[in-house]
Amino acid sequence: MGNTRNLIISGGQIVDGTGAAPIRADLRIQGNQIKEIGNSLDTTDSTRINANGCFVCPGIIESHTHFDGSMWWQPGLDPLPGCGVTTMIMGNCGFSLAPLSDDAATREEVVKIFSFFEDFPEAPFFSELPWNWKTWSEYSDSMNQGTSVPLNYGAFVGHIALRLAVMGVEAWERSATSSEIDQIVILLEDALKSGALGVSTNLLDHDGEDRPIPSLMADDREFLAIFECVSRFPGATVQVVIDSIMRMTAVPAMERIARLTDGLNVRVQWAGIPTLEWQKTYGLQQPLVELHERFVEEGRDFWTGYAHVPIVVTASIQQSLLFAQSNEYVWHEVVTAETNEEKRSLLNDSDWRARARYSWENDSLETSFFREPSGMMLDNSENDSDPIISLGNYAMNLGLHPSDALAEWFLKNGLSSTVSMPPWDQDDDMVIRLTRDGNAVGNINDSGAHGQMFCGSGDSIRLLTDYVCTGKLKIEEAIHSQTGKLADHFGFSDRGEIKEGKRADITVFALDEVEHRAKYKVYDVPDDNGGFTWRWTRDPAPVRLTLCNGVPTFDKDGVTGAMPGEMVSPG
Repeated sequence: MGNTRNLIISGGQIVDGTGAAPIRADLRIQGNQIKEIGNSLDTTDSTRINANGCFVCPGIIESHTHFDGSMWWQPGLDPLPGCGVTTMIMGNCGFSLAPLSDDAATREEVVKIFSFFEDFPEAPFFSELPWNWKTWSEYSDSMNQGTSVPLNYGAFVGHIALRLAVMGVEAWERSATSSEIDQIVILLEDALKSGALGVSTNLLDHDGEDRPIPSLMADDREFLAIFECVSRFPGATVQVVIDSIMRMTAVPAMERIARLTDGLNVRVQWAGIPTLEWQKTYGLQQPLVELHERFVEEGRDFWTGYAHVPIVVTASIQQSLLFAQSNEYVWHEVVTAETNEEKRSLLNDSDWRARARYSWENDSLETSFFREPSGMMLDNSENDSDPIISLGNYAMNLGLHPSDALAEWFLKNGLSSTVSMPPWDQDDDMVIRLTRDGNAVGNINDSGAHGQMFCGSGDSIRLLTDYVCTGKLKIEEAIHSQTGKLADHFGFSDRGEIKEGKRADITVFALDEVEHRAKYKVYDVPDDNGGFTWRWTRDPAPVRLTLCNGVPTFDKDGVTGAMPGEMVSPG
């Protein structure tokens, strides 16, 4: 692209990330900063980029990703640069790769937890990461020295990792002692002093054996000590993941958090208000809306998380959390079986089939996909033995229970086949309301995780395609929610707005050119057998230009290969 140290982006409509309406102006970039905004800027000794017909905006911030491990073996982070993304947030849901225990088995537990709950093979964690850290500060140093990526990245320290580092595998079983709580606080302080965004905790998940995640074993003493520690670091955030879909503990969990943070200067990001029509119909949404409104009325620094996309998932028996999170633990036995021979043996076993039928009808969540097999599409056959058909019709043709029919389909079509679940309808009114809400955090899409269930990467573009292009939101509202508002929430004072002196994280796009592309499979994920397995990805939107720290990571020719990403911290 020529002289990237001095760029003039001219002719575009600047949407500055503050919520202000677009203005026609030129933009001068020098080095990694926005130098000047004005009309007809002098282009002498500059590279001019024609942005006629385009919007010029701050780079998009992905507020909830799980690239913590995969950024080491898939550093391109496709398709995010081509969707205008310049910053991603990791360490979510209580899961982080630091700090670590000295005990090898406990260190492996960190990977196992991350692998299970975010659907990654374990092998690349061990083969591709250096593991040359114990504390979060050492992890931060390793990231800065050992990774090259096209996006900036910020990260929480995970409550689960803190507990495992101090308590070992007993973190699964009990509350912490006073001495252990002191050690947890010491490790947390190390992380916050080294630039962690805050601490993330998890009051939602159970594992494949239905065991509560270690953070669910923390008592009030432990949480209070964590909150008091965070309160000493202005700009730090406590992220809380709650259960509004399975065990319905969201409201009491957040009331507990509110009680324990009373009188403390703590920012809390909680997930959040459901934005799907069925969640509204089932009455899951309104209690959390009321909780959100109460927190706002009380003047709390509480930010409610939400998603603007209805995730369309696929069921896999190779690597998937879907069965377990639907309380369908009998089918989850097939997922966790280590070899294909063991998977086939279960699928063929009459006793297993009987248990699976019972679980399908009685144990799976009433709202789970399995209760409506007519919407489950058998459309990703490994060997194309059968035509595309719904599971309901397939079961009817075979005269079998849907669980037995699904077992037969996997045996006939290949164990790497996948089943597409019916798409959910989005509650657009709630998405619009929360996008405009000053105490809400959007752009939550789990990018990078659950690679064989869905493709969250690139979903951020749907706020433009589904809401701006259809007239439901103004361009300045959508961009503010994905840039300036998120930068303010995470304490990124040097970016998120187009303003002189701010960091040159920029995206340029023509609204009529961007699309939410269809997902497809790529076989580039190191698996546990020395080969490669697949993940979902999609093509870029594409945008016209993405600058990260003033360096083009995507332009008219596609991905540039530049890796200017840096760790970002509050302040």
